[in-house]
Amino acid sequence: MKKIAVFVTARPSYARIRSALVAMRSDPDVELVVVAAASALLERYGRVVDTIEADGFTVAARLHSVVEGNDPAQSVQTVGLGLISASQALAKLRPDAVVTIADRYETIATAIAASYMNIPLIHIQGGEFTGNIDNKVRHAITKLSDLHLVASQGAWKRVVGMGEDPARTVITGCPSVDIADQVKRGFAGPKTVQPILDRAMGVGHPVRADAPFIVVMQHPVTSQYEDAQRQAEMTLEATYKTGLPVVWFWPNVDAGSDGTSKALRRFREQHPDAPYRFFKNLPPQDFLALLLGAGCLIGNSSVGIRECAFLGVPVVNIGNRQTGRERGPNVIDTSHDVEAIVQAITAQVAHGSYEASHIYGDGTAGPQIAAQISAQLARMALDIEKRDFFNGVAMTGQADWDGVLNTP
Repeated sequence: MKKIAVFVTARPSYARIRSALVAMRSDPDVELVVVAAASALLERYGRVVDTIEADGFTVAARLHSVVEGNDPAQSVQTVGLGLISASQALAKLRPDAVVTIADRYETIATAIAASYMNIPLIHIQGGEFTGNIDNKVRHAITKLSDLHLVASQGAWKRVVGMGEDPARTVITGCPSVDIADQVKRGFAGPKTVQPILDRAMGVGHPVRADAPFIVVMQHPVTSQYEDAQRQAEMTLEATYKTGLPVVWFWPNVDAGSDGTSKALRRFREQHPDAPYRFFKNLPPQDFLALLLGAGCLIGNSSVGIRECAFLGVPVVNIGNRQTGRERGPNVIDTSHDVEAIVQAITAQVAHGSYEASHIYGDGTAGPQIAAQISAQLARMALDIEKRDFFNGVAMTGQADWDGVLNTP
């Protein structure tokens, strides 16, 4: 039995790995170890660790590493604390491989720790391209990783183009699309959505599922963190002008999140009667069902590019946070301009559902990821041993180089 440690470091990370966790839990040859870290533990960001445990997974370690603040220095400090706590957890857990997810800054600490401790590293969702610091983080993790399980054809080409082994770069699709597929199959319109709205913990005015409403998920852009409050204010003004009820989700823990939060609090004070409901978090399946029942998603979250493409949900993508990411026909891109946002929302709500796009998979990513991990783990461990052997030879200078080069 091989021990696989999966690090979940933020709210979106769990949706990106949940179906793979289910598949690994069912594999008799795998001992699954879930580690919850960083903002996944914080109440302010929805405590996704509670959702993980509610789904029946045991959390083997909790790593508190977030330094909250409104500028990039706190992100750097969070990475530093993450390195310390991740190395301590790995020394205690002694896994045969580590899984790290996507591109948030917290994940690079996991990647560095596993690499320096000679533990095979598996990267989910490498090779994608976006318009902010996540791009650099994602590609850096790719170069540290031993197995690449990517979500799209474009991502595969990019990873291989960075010099990675095609045999260890596999298109599996995105596990969050697996959840979207399950939600879509069981969706019954307002009968599905209204109970979610009723039981969710939120503040503001109740929203009815049997009337048109829109959903907003807008995060700070790390390269424009000083503009986060102004950008959020523009989206608030635009959504208010539509007159539609709004379900708004709190931002991620990024530089600039305090500015976004300040804009939301000020709006609530200035417009106490506005038909807005604010949430910190929902379980992945509830969140996607809510999107499927909405008239439109507005903001700059990758869920609009990824899951909403599969669900056919209309999306208004604001700004450059998702610049360069492959997308389906369901997305209208706009700038941080109030009138442009209003026009895009109006057009998307009027359009209604789009045909499903399978850019990011067909709903079978989780089992594929689990199967690839089982099949390639032995090879990854061997490759690390060979790497250490070559490094040792190079450092000592004691070598029969013909023999070394002919070593299988």
